[in-house]
Amino acid sequence: MMNLEIWAVCSLSVALAACRFDLPADSPHDASPPTDVPAEPLELEFLAGDIGGPGNLDGTGATAHFNRPAGVAVDSAKNLYVADHENHTIRKVTPAGVVTTLAGAAGMAGSADGTGAAARFDYPADVAVDGADNIYVADLNNQTIRKITAAGVVTTLAGTAGMIGSANGTGAAARFASPSGVAVDGAGTVYVADTGNETIRKITAAGVVTTLAGTAGMSGSTDGTGAAARFYTPEDVAADSAGTVYVADQNNQTIRKITAAGAVTTLAGSAVMEGSADGTGAAARFWNPQGVTVDGAGNVYVADATNNTIRKITPAGVVTTLAGSAGTPGSLDGTGAAARFYDPQGVAVDSAGIVYVADTVNSTLRKITTARVVTTLAGAADARSSMDGTVTAARFNYPSGVAADEAGAVYVADQTNHTIRKIAAGVVTTLAGTAGLQGTANGTGAAARFNYPSGVAVDGAGNVYVTDLANFAIRKITPARAVTTFAGTAGTAGSTDGTGAAARFERPEGLAIDSAGTLYVSDTSTHSIRRVTAAGVVTTVAGATGMTGSTDGTGAAARFNYPVGLAVDAFCNIYVADRDNSVIRKITLGGVVTTLAGTAGMTGSTDGTGAAARFDHPTGVAVDRAGNVYVADQKSSIIRKITAEGVTTTIAGTAGMVGILLGAVPRLAFPRSLAILGDSLVISDTNAIVVLRHGAR
Repeated sequence: MMNLEIWAVCSLSVALAACRFDLPADSPHDASPPTDVPAEPLELEFLAGDIGGPGNLDGTGATAHFNRPAGVAVDSAKNLYVADHENHTIRKVTPAGVVTTLAGAAGMAGSADGTGAAARFDYPADVAVDGADNIYVADLNNQTIRKITAAGVVTTLAGTAGMIGSANGTGAAARFASPSGVAVDGAGTVYVADTGNETIRKITAAGVVTTLAGTAGMSGSTDGTGAAARFYTPEDVAADSAGTVYVADQNNQTIRKITAAGAVTTLAGSAVMEGSADGTGAAARFWNPQGVTVDGAGNVYVADATNNTIRKITPAGVVTTLAGSAGTPGSLDGTGAAARFYDPQGVAVDSAGIVYVADTVNSTLRKITTARVVTTLAGAADARSSMDGTVTAARFNYPSGVAADEAGAVYVADQTNHTIRKIAAGVVTTLAGTAGLQGTANGTGAAARFNYPSGVAVDGAGNVYVTDLANFAIRKITPARAVTTFAGTAGTAGSTDGTGAAARFERPEGLAIDSAGTLYVSDTSTHSIRRVTAAGVVTTVAGATGMTGSTDGTGAAARFNYPVGLAVDAFCNIYVADRDNSVIRKITLGGVVTTLAGTAGMTGSTDGTGAAARFDHPTGVAVDRAGNVYVADQKSSIIRKITAEGVTTTIAGTAGMVGILLGAVPRLAFPRSLAILGDSLVISDTNAIVVLRHGAR
């Protein structure tokens, strides 16, 4: 609970010492650099790290983003079609790597038929394309098989959305159970890996569904004809021009072959014997084969998911590893075993023998030439790690808080690396901590240990302060890189006010500092805002421990719901990104809490004034000298601006478009924290630090 007496006694001294009054910009008493972010247009520029990773942006090559693509198919013109699984969309990729969204709307799951963006899918798992460029989709969670014309018109070929079963029948009368794979032969017959039913289904051009092989609900590894055969989680199917079907029988760790008459044999692998061995027939080993395709010569290619490799099987059953190295995930381009994949799940081959891979966890589309040279055709892999160096070579691992000093250096709480990083003069260094080594130790530089550092702030003397989230403490780093615990006790959670080690925090995340060195901390899981003086005295400014809500009021009467980002202006007004309320709050010097923008519990991305605006779980906030507040609206993937009059506008990004795109039409992925650097905004986003500058620079 806030100590109102202490707050009242301190308020005058804080106002005089920590808060500037309305001085002219050229006042000799105001030596700080300009801190007014200019009006639009704004451009997004790269500062450091990596801008790859999951998203839904259309674009060319590495500027496009996918979200766990699961299946891929290729047409006669070498256009690729992709089941972009977690975006709920079907994407098209030209041979030049130009990515567009053919059907569905990113992030909008559903079952609606329609054209282009009006259609809806629910975790599409695989695609196939026929000679007329119709695309077939295994719409996994809808329990249906969909058809998309070349013009993007989506219809439901078989099954009924939301109705699980195993019934044969025509069109909507048929039933499927988690169909994961789809293929089409030269005659237009569609085949389905009906995974949940442990069967392979067949759909005629008229929409008549029958069971080609297997018996619904009966798993096993038996070879045989039709219903006598058994499968164990068949994930994908491929069909050649003669109607022979190949099956990636995942949990059997085998590749199966089905003749047009329904006779099932095991082409390669040995039932339930996982491994990575090359060899002939039963001597070969696979580990969770997920995708399968076949070329015109009868060679079968397999996305061997857990081995992180692409395998090739000749018609005689000889298995070799085409690309990748078993047990070594990654995203490297290269030749043969030098290349790296990460849980590849989809595979396709064109008429020239070029193999295409849906590299699922990397969220990329890869290409393998006949010489086994692997390149990335579209998308950019998430390259998180910890590397110091020039900004283009540096790497972060889920960076959180950012802060900037008056010399233009940027400080980053590199959360999952458990380190504090510094970006200055185009070089990234590790200020304190050692990547991958979490702990509680004080010490100098690399000898110190942090435990998921979250927020960061820097004072005028160059001291850096850190909210060390999982240590429940506030840490201090001197310019000489000496780390001490400023407030709280590492490993001891709580919500007690007090001085230094006597104070307790439960989940300190957001951090801001005023010009007198007073810190403000969002103690997120206690739903309160704390204050730490330069002497280490901790008090509660607003909110009450363990009491969630959205009530405006003074001090302990106010309620928050997992507040995260904080900023403080020249008059000691505190701005709060009240994450789970999806609002921005303001706390005056007297502890009075009001809602500046948004309406508690109402999520969205609408611009407007005051309560009419909508946010979606904002996590970062910054304020400039003119009183404009900037918001990292994380789930909407946008940056917002709130004027002193409470007018909210979107200044960067487009709601629902996920992925970092630099330039004059910027896009963000998951912007997390903000800092003002001169007339620009520094943003931590996924594994990159980017900067929003005036476009006229």
